Amino acid sequence: MNDADVYDLARRAGIAVEWTDHAQRPQRVALETIRHIMAALGLPCRTNDELAHSRRSLHAIAPRPLITATLGQPTLLPVGRSVPGLVQIVHEDGSVADLLAERTERGIALPAITAAGYHRIEFGETRARLAVAPAKCLTISDLAPGERLWGLAAQIYGLRSCEDFGIGDMAGVKALAQAAAGLRADALALSPTHALFSADPAHFGPYSPSSRLFYNPLHADPAALFSQATIAKVRTGLPQEVKPAEDAALIDWPQSSRLKMTMFRRLFDDFLTNDLSANRPTMLANDFQKFRAEHGSRLTDHAIFEALQAARLSSNSSDWYWGAWPMEWRDPHSPTVRAFAAQHGTEILFHSFLQWIAARSMAQAQQTATHAGMRVGLIADLAVGINIGGSEAWSGQGDVLTGLQIGAPPDLFNSSGQNWGLTTLSPRALLNRGFSSFIATLRACLRQAGGVRIDHVMGLMRLWVIPHGAEATEGAYLSYPLTDLLRLTALESLRHRAIVVGEDLGTVPAGFRERLAASGIYGMSVLWFERSRTGFTQARSWAAERVAMTSTHDLPTVAGWWRGHDLELRAA
Repeated sequence: MNDADVYDLARRAGIAVEWTDHAQRPQRVALETIRHIMAALGLPCRTNDELAHSRRSLHAIAPRPLITATLGQPTLLPVGRSVPGLVQIVHEDGSVADLLAERTERGIALPAITAAGYHRIEFGETRARLAVAPAKCLTISDLAPGERLWGLAAQIYGLRSCEDFGIGDMAGVKALAQAAAGLRADALALSPTHALFSADPAHFGPYSPSSRLFYNPLHADPAALFSQATIAKVRTGLPQEVKPAEDAALIDWPQSSRLKMTMFRRLFDDFLTNDLSANRPTMLANDFQKFRAEHGSRLTDHAIFEALQAARLSSNSSDWYWGAWPMEWRDPHSPTVRAFAAQHGTEILFHSFLQWIAARSMAQAQQTATHAGMRVGLIADLAVGINIGGSEAWSGQGDVLTGLQIGAPPDLFNSSGQNWGLTTLSPRALLNRGFSSFIATLRACLRQAGGVRIDHVMGLMRLWVIPHGAEATEGAYLSYPLTDLLRLTALESLRHRAIVVGEDLGTVPAGFRERLAASGIYGMSVLWFERSRTGFTQARSWAAERVAMTSTHDLPTVAGWWRGHDLELRAA
C-alpha cells in the first residue's frame, strides 16, 4: 500500500498531515498516528481494501440531514444532482413557500431566506432541515446599546452557604447574584455545571464531565422546589459529620458528596411517597413528569448509566470504565441493559429526580439574577470535551471520537504538549447526524443562562487529537466545520437571548479571532497577557470585541500573582 495514498485520504478527511510548530518549524504527522485517527473517524486504512472502502465512503455524496445558512444571504445546497426549479420550504412556524433554485458551480443556490429558525426543505426525493442563522450572535450592544457592562466570575463550589454540606451550590449563586446586581453588575460567570460521576465523587473536576447534556446534582439547591419544612425533615438524623463538613475551610469532595447524596436520597423517598405515589399527583409531581417528558431518551440513558455504573462499582471497585465492561453492558440498547433498567426503575427515577432539582435550581438562580437587575445574568461554561468513561460517550458512541483524546501540541509553556484526557464529538458524525449532539450541548448550556463561555473555542475550527496511549506530541490537528458551527451558535444565541464568549487563549490559527468577532463571539483579554516588554497595555488600547478580565480558572489568581506564588509554583 502506498503511504502517499493514506496521507492524501487523511487530508481529504480533514487531518493536517503537515503543520508548523510554535518555533515555526515544519512538522509531519507519523503514518501510524494518521491510521489511528482515520480509524476513529470511521475511515480505516491499514489495508488496500480498507483504503479503497474508506475512499468510497468519504467521496460518496450523501444528502446532509441539516444544512446551515445565514439570514438574508443566498443559501447554497450542497447537492450534486439536478433538482427541480422550485424548492419547497416549510418554515418553523408551519408556513410554506416555494423558492426558485438556481444551479451554480458549487451546488444549488436558493434566494435569501428572511426568517431565522430550523426549517424543512424538500426538493425531488430529498428532505433536509435548514438552520437559518443571524449573521451574528446576540451582543452586548443588543442588550445595552452604547454601554459597557461588567460582572464577576466564580467557582460554584466555592460559593459556600449554610446547609450546603460543604459544597457551594445554587443557593450561593443566588446570594452572590443579588449582591453583585446591587453593585450594578450585569453578569455572573460560573464554572461548568456539567454532570460528573455520582457513583465516584473522587472524580470532581468540572472540566472532565460525564456529560455536558446534564447537570452536576451536587450544585442543586433543594430549596428551589421544596419547602424549608420538608428540607428540615429530611436533614433530621443525618450523620454528625455534616456540621464539620459545612464548617471546614476546604472541600472534602468524597465526604461532602456522600453526605449531600444521603440528603437527596431522603428527599427523593419523601417525594416518592407524598407526591409521586399520592392518590392525586401534586404540582411538584406534575412538574417532574413534565421535565422527564421534555428530556426524553437522553435523560433516561443518563440515568441508566448513573445507576449501572454504581451497580458495577458496588460489586467491583475497579470496574469504572464502561469500555472495559462485558460487551452486553457496553451497548445502552442491549437486552441486558434494558432488563437492568426494568429491574432498577426506582433507582433510575432517582437520578432523573436529581437532574430535575439541578435544572430547576439553575433556572431559579438565573431568574434571581435578572430580577435583581442583571441584563445578562448567569454565564454558563461549556467544557471543551467529555470523559470517555462517562454517560455521554456511553450513550452516544457513534457521536464521539472513540480511541482519541484531545489536547494541545508543544508550545512555549508546555514543551511536551498537553493531553487533557478527554474526547469530544466527531466532525464526521456532526455532519452525518445533522449536528444534533452539538445543538443539544449548546441548548443544555443556554437553557438556564444568559450567556455561555466556550472553553478552548478554537475547537470549533480544529482540535489537536492524540491516539489513546500515545504521547501528546504524537497527535495531529483535525478540522471541524467552522462555518456550520458558528451559524448554529449564532442561531441558538438568538433563540436563548444569550451572549457567547470564546476562550481564545493559546495557539490560535491565523484569522480565527477575526472570524469570531465577525460572528459576534467575544474573545478573552487577560490582564497577565496584555503587556509589552516594558509594562502593561493601557486599557483603552484593548480590543472592543473582547471581554476583559484579570485572570481565568486555570491561571494565577490576583492574590497569588501579586504575592508571586505563581513564580514559586513554576520554579517548583
